[in-house]
Amino acid sequence: MTRHEAREQAFLLLFDRSFHPEMPLEDVIALAAEDEMVALDDDFARPLVQQICDALAQVDAAIEQNLRGWKMNRISRVSLSVLRLAVGELLFCDTPVGAAVNEAVELCKVYAAPEDVSFVNGVLRAYLRSKEGE
Repeated sequence: MTRHEAREQAFLLLFDRSFHPEMPLEDVIALAAEDEMVALDDDFARPLVQQICDALAQVDAAIEQNLRGWKMNRISRVSLSVLRLAVGELLFCDTPVGAAVNEAVELCKVYAAPEDVSFVNGVLRAYLRSKEGE
């Protein structure tokens, strides 16, 4: 599985989990596998999703701090899942910044509404600017 495919699998799992936030991750993975949505046999995707879920409050706080004129509950599940994946990857992996942002934008182009692409890109750029100031 390529890194792009692994990210897509991770995104799909995070999206699915957004409908079942109280469910243990392993149960969400099992449900997604039954529906043939994901095949998380990847050394990159599964640990990343686990880290994101374990630190969801930290990931969401990083997103929320960089929203301009938006509230978390107004963000579509698709955009929020993409943002969680990208911010989680930037927080927990040694992925180049450009690659994480580009992959997030590409996932939006496939799964989100056209206006979500610039929204996600803007939130990620704001997040990166805030990290530069630290």
